[in-house]
Amino acid sequence: MDFKAIKQKREEFWTSNPVYKAIYDRLVKQGYHLIGTIGAVKRCHWTKEAVLRHRFCYKCLWYGIESHRCIQMTPVVAWCWNRCLHCWRIQFEDIGMHWDDTRPPVIDDPEVLVEESIMTHRQIMAGYKGNPKADQKMVEEAMNPKHAAISLAGEPLLYPRLGELIEEYHKRGITTFLVTHGTRPDVLKNLEKEPSQLYISMEAWSKETYEYFNRPSVPRAWELFQETIDYVRSFRSPVVYRITIVKGFNDNEEALRAFAKFIERGNPHYVEVKAYMFIGGSRARLTRDNMPSHSEIRSVAQKLSELTGYKVLSESIPSRIVLLSRLDKPIRHGKGCPDGVEHPEKYAPALTEEYEEMEEG
Repeated sequence: MDFKAIKQKREEFWTSNPVYKAIYDRLVKQGYHLIGTIGAVKRCHWTKEAVLRHRFCYKCLWYGIESHRCIQMTPVVAWCWNRCLHCWRIQFEDIGMHWDDTRPPVIDDPEVLVEESIMTHRQIMAGYKGNPKADQKMVEEAMNPKHAAISLAGEPLLYPRLGELIEEYHKRGITTFLVTHGTRPDVLKNLEKEPSQLYISMEAWSKETYEYFNRPSVPRAWELFQETIDYVRSFRSPVVYRITIVKGFNDNEEALRAFAKFIERGNPHYVEVKAYMFIGGSRARLTRDNMPSHSEIRSVAQKLSELTGYKVLSESIPSRIVLLSRLDKPIRHGKGCPDGVEHPEKYAPALTEEYEEMEEG
């Protein structure tokens, strides 16, 4: 693989016009590492916490993901069919310029994205070698990543070779967590290879609230999301509904009853009730008051539990998230945090009342 030629192509693309140059400059400033041409990797807050303080993300607590060995990546960093108010992805108003963010202009080779994402993760984690505060055994383990979160920014389902990308990770013994807003049910239905776990993100509960909050760039986005809700019942891999709670928007009775109906229709394995994060570009669109406390997230999760019959299994206070499930125990995809469901405080102790992931914004 000619990484020098790949880098040259990437540089030529991002300097080809003023809009792409402005996007690139903002991404680099925010800590993104570009891979392929339009893919990206970024170090996760919990990757750092794992090697420095032995504190782990909720995916470790519940699903066994080893935080320090998890690549956080996207194949399409600045392209999506939604411009959600709470999203940290770079959007038009952030740079005062427009581009066609509905259609990625480049289709990167899946093998290139996978190899560069692994290489970039290793480079990021190598920065902890020699750090007296870092667990050097964990730093060494991080050189052999075991998990990839295909999320970060953008809509991964807009990448037309997604099944191949998942396959390339799996061939290397790396599990995949795919996160989508569900506007491309056609892609989900035709995946050559399913991810290890599928996440469907949701915030709105009606067409009107979807058009206000998720600000779709294409027609019928709400209807396409509804198709996804109905399809995931037949998905073979474990499915998670991640409901992001934005205080003052979707924490009301009407919204929660609608979410409960979505849960009944899709019958996901898990529901994660998570607080909105006041980070990145969302700070220009929402306020700090829109970020719920953990006790408020607990309250919302309890109401959803009562409406759906899904059990409250666990929580992670630092991430302000609660896990509901129709299973007694989550399906695990790795060796991390072996009793994290029962004892989250052991692996993710709360150090502050502040939402610590905000520092990453």
